[in-house]
Amino acid sequence: MDPYSPIIAELLQEDRLQPLGPGSPNRSVRPRLEALTAESAIAPDPVHDRDMAAACLAGLWLYHDFLDESHTISQDIHTPTGSYWHGIMHRREPDPSNAAYWFRRVGTHPIFEALAKEAQDLGLPLRSERWDPFDFIDRCEKHRGAGTPEEMMLRRVQQREWELLFEYCHRQATGGAPP
Repeated sequence: MDPYSPIIAELLQEDRLQPLGPGSPNRSVRPRLEALTAESAIAPDPVHDRDMAAACLAGLWLYHDFLDESHTISQDIHTPTGSYWHGIMHRREPDPSNAAYWFRRVGTHPIFEALAKEAQDLGLPLRSERWDPFDFIDRCEKHRGAGTPEEMMLRRVQQREWELLFEYCHRQATGGAPP
């Protein structure tokens, strides 16, 4: 059984390994994304946290490389998690200084511990046992578009970051257990 609503499951059906840069919007899903609201995205589950439901929307737009639409949503979520989505969007834009600004607003996010472990499992050597979003911004800047194994590894880490953050948002939005 899929842990997400049928609408979300359908939007995540296509495996997408987003580039470290802006990418090309997946225009085939645009009408479905435009039809979503925070409430309809997580239906039939009730919304327990509207900001987190909106964060799910920001994440879905970003998953399909619609950076402007994701940005519009995330900039109106005045929480560390909203700042996190905002930071990822600017990292991909690429606007590293703006991304760093938003990651400073995030502080230490609840997904950082799991992300640090999984990033190491994916081959990313960390400077410490903690996730450092600023180091990740720098690495993305250095390897974006290089076509190297390092870039592919960073893309896989970025994908896992997206998954962990989306799972966290969905869980908080629905008041439910982890998917």
